[in-house]
Amino acid sequence: MNDMNKDHSQPSPDPAAEIQMPLAELIKIRREKVIKLRQMNINPYPYRYEVSHGIGEVLDQFTSLAEKQTALRLAGRIMLKRKMGKSFFAHFRDASQMMQIYLKLDVVGQEAFDLFNLLDLGDIIGCEGTLFITKTGERTLRVHKFELLAKSLHPLPDKHAGLTDVETRYRRRYADLIINPEVREVFIRRSRIIQIIREYLNSHDFLEVETPILQPLYGGGMARPFTTHHEKLDMNMYLRIADELYLKRLIVGGYDKVWEYCKDFRNEGLDRLHNPEFSMIELYWAYADYKDIARLFEDLLRHTVFTLYGKYKIPYGEYEIDFEPPFQWVTMIGSIAGQTGIDFTDMSYEEARAAAKKLGVEGTELINRGKVIEAVWENKVEKTLIQPTFVADFPVEISPLAKKHREDDRLTERFELFIAAQETGNAFSELNDPVDQLERFLQQGKAIEAGDKEAQPLDDDFVTALSYGMPPTGGLGFGIDRLIMLLTNQHTIRDVILYPQMKDYKEGTVPVSKILRQLLEEEKNKSS
Repeated sequence: MNDMNKDHSQPSPDPAAEIQMPLAELIKIRREKVIKLRQMNINPYPYRYEVSHGIGEVLDQFTSLAEKQTALRLAGRIMLKRKMGKSFFAHFRDASQMMQIYLKLDVVGQEAFDLFNLLDLGDIIGCEGTLFITKTGERTLRVHKFELLAKSLHPLPDKHAGLTDVETRYRRRYADLIINPEVREVFIRRSRIIQIIREYLNSHDFLEVETPILQPLYGGGMARPFTTHHEKLDMNMYLRIADELYLKRLIVGGYDKVWEYCKDFRNEGLDRLHNPEFSMIELYWAYADYKDIARLFEDLLRHTVFTLYGKYKIPYGEYEIDFEPPFQWVTMIGSIAGQTGIDFTDMSYEEARAAAKKLGVEGTELINRGKVIEAVWENKVEKTLIQPTFVADFPVEISPLAKKHREDDRLTERFELFIAAQETGNAFSELNDPVDQLERFLQQGKAIEAGDKEAQPLDDDFVTALSYGMPPTGGLGFGIDRLIMLLTNQHTIRDVILYPQMKDYKEGTVPVSKILRQLLEEEKNKSS
C-alpha cells in the first residue's frame, strides 16, 4: 500500500449527519476522495479480486473454517462502520449474506488503517483474513489486509428514512436491493419458482420453444397492443399481447406438447395487478381438453408450492391458502346464481342487462350477453374466491379462441383459476374448427366496430393454419408475476418485477449525472 499524508486520513462524515447534507455536497466529498486516492496511486476501481468464499458459505461452515484458521478472501459492500480507538468494526455484505469484519492497527499497518478510515458506507472492499468469535459471540473475520474494489459516490439511503418513498424503491431498484435483503430474497425465490416450473414441464415432455415478440398482427388475448413501425418493410408491427396463436401453429405442425416462458406487452393501465410488460407461461397439449389441463395445472401448482416450502399451506395477507385439497370447480353462471340467486342461463342479452342493472352493474362496455355475465361475475363473485377455485364455462362472446361447450353452444370450454380473489391462469379446450374460428373473428370485428378496443382482429394466416388440421388441444396461460406475488406473499405486481414501468422523474429531481458534470467542470477550471 502506498504512503499517505496525515491530512488524507480524516474520517468520513458521520452517517447520521450525512442524511442532513445536500446530495451534491455528499457526492462532492466522495469525489474528492477519489481524486486523493488516485494521487496516491491507489486505483479506486481496480479490475478484479480473487474471492475464495461467499459470506453465506463462510457462515455455514464457520466452525470448521475457524478451527483450521483457513485464510479467506471475501468481498462485499460496507453497510456499517465504527471506529474504536486503534481498531475498526464493520459489517459488509455480498450477494448471499452479511458478516462482521475487524481491523486492528497493529495487524493491518498504519497505511491500511488510515485508508479504511477514509472509506464510506457503500464502498466495496475485498478482505483477506481468518475467522474468530468476539466476546459478544459474533462471528467475525479478522482482517489481515484489504483492498478497495469500488468507491461509492452516492451515499446509501437510510433503511428507515431513505426508502420510504415507494416510487424511489422501484425506480432505483439497485438501492432497494442494497438496503433491503428481504427484497433480494423475493427475487431469488422468483428465479427458483421459474426453475421449478421449467423442470416440471420438461419432465412431462413439454418442448420449450420461442415465438416472435414483434408481430405483424397481434392476437391471442383481449388487450390493446403497443404499436411500432418497421422502416425497411414500411409496415406497422405490434409487440405481442400473447403467444397463443404462434404456439398453436406448432401444434398444427406436428408437436404434441409445447410451452414458452415469455414477455408479453399490453397497452393498459398500471395498478397492483397490472404492468404493461409482464411474464407469462403458455402451454399447449394435443389430444387433451380443458379438464386435462386443469388436472395438470393443479398438480403443477401443488408441486411448486411443496418444492419451494416443503408444505402445502402458505400465508397470503390475512389468509392461509391450502394447495393440498382438490381445487374447487364451479361454473361462471352457477357461481353467480350461488351469490345472487339470479340464473343467467337462458336470458337474452336484453334480459341479462336488465338483471345486471338490478344488481347495480351497468356500463357502455356491456355490448353483448357475454360481457354482461362477465361484469356481474366480476362484481359479485370474484372477491369471494380465496381458496384455489376453477371457474369454468365462459360465454362464447368473451372467448373467441375456445371451443364451444359440448353441452351448451352458448358457452365455451374455458376455465380461469382464482386464488386469493386473483386470476392465476386461463385455459381452453382450443377451438380447432377453421370455419368456426373465422366466424368468431368476424364477431370480434363487429365488437371492434362497436368500440371494443380489446377485441381480437381477424388473423387470416391463423385460419389458414387451422385449415391444415389441428388435433383436439388443451391450452393454458398463466401470469408468472401474479403467481410469484401469491407464492411470496407480495401484494403488488411491482414488488415481484425488478424494473416495473414507472412515470417520468418527479419535477425538481436533480439527476446524479448533472451533479457530476458540474463537479467535472469545476475540476477542469481548477486545473487550468
